Amino acid sequence: MATGKLRIGELADQIGMHVTSVRRLANAGLIPSERTQGGQRLFELEAVKNALDVRAAVNQSKQGKGYGIQVDPPAWERKFKISGLEEHVVWETIKKDLELDMSLGAADIMPYAFNEMLNNAIDHSGGQFVNVKFWAEKENWAFELTDDGVGVFGKIKDAFNLDTVFESSQELTKGKRTTAPHGHSGEGIFFTSRTVDIFKLSSNEVTWIVDNLREDQGLGAGSDLIGTRVFARISVNTTRKMRDVFTQFSIDHAFVRTRPSVKLLDIGILFVSRSQAKRILEGLDSFAEVEIDFRGVESVGQGFVDELLRVWPTAHPDKKVIPINMSPAVEFMVRRSTPTVK
Repeated sequence: MATGKLRIGELADQIGMHVTSVRRLANAGLIPSERTQGGQRLFELEAVKNALDVRAAVNQSKQGKGYGIQVDPPAWERKFKISGLEEHVVWETIKKDLELDMSLGAADIMPYAFNEMLNNAIDHSGGQFVNVKFWAEKENWAFELTDDGVGVFGKIKDAFNLDTVFESSQELTKGKRTTAPHGHSGEGIFFTSRTVDIFKLSSNEVTWIVDNLREDQGLGAGSDLIGTRVFARISVNTTRKMRDVFTQFSIDHAFVRTRPSVKLLDIGILFVSRSQAKRILEGLDSFAEVEIDFRGVESVGQGFVDELLRVWPTAHPDKKVIPINMSPAVEFMVRRSTPTVK
């Protein structure tokens, strides 16, 4: 093998992707590769990383301005030592210094989102410092928190024994999944990502973006950031209310409904295996209703559907599993594999 070149399996391990995803990107010419005389595909790690960074940037620009990128300097910025830091004190300082109008629509959501995300940095990051930025613009409020800790996706990967860091974001779409169950409910990121307009979480060279204006989300290659960076933005005149978001996932005021995203289990692969379905359902026993979100998924296999919508519900007869946002191809396979699903 040529010096400095990686085989496809070695590359997959280095960048945290499944081999299937790497092969798909290479076949489409989206990442550079070369072949040996024997036909084996080889890759240069840095060249692939650069290609993924460019691809992520292009995808973001296609979807509109400002996926977590604020061009203007923040109205407020300060670096804090994490030890002894209290999130509500920081929020009250920002509110006072910037004279935020708490009668605006954003004021119903921003205190919750900011305090939950700063609390995560304090309690979970394992870092020493967190840098806080806040934008108070005419149309939007936004914040960015950057810590120097271990990285949220890597920490979740290790805690739940996942194969890749890309799978960590899928865990966060479930709710009640936390690396510190004795002190935290696991609801902070779940609800924050659903209440703001744009939510962006980056760590361990992975970026997860949630766009609630377009009702979409996706994964991309992130920077080699140390720690975790979270960005959130919301229109000052939003009509979205915290109570409405909580109600979507509650029955009798209890958080018992969830909506994991199939799309985030991997990047653009065919979902065919029972093991993939089991990964999605891992840890969902505490929910009464599980809405399986197929938005952005083009096709699925019979085994995947059978495990998801027949085997697991049969083993948990007191739980409801409801497929939503299905493409025609996915709906056909669901009807074909599980004819009793309504």
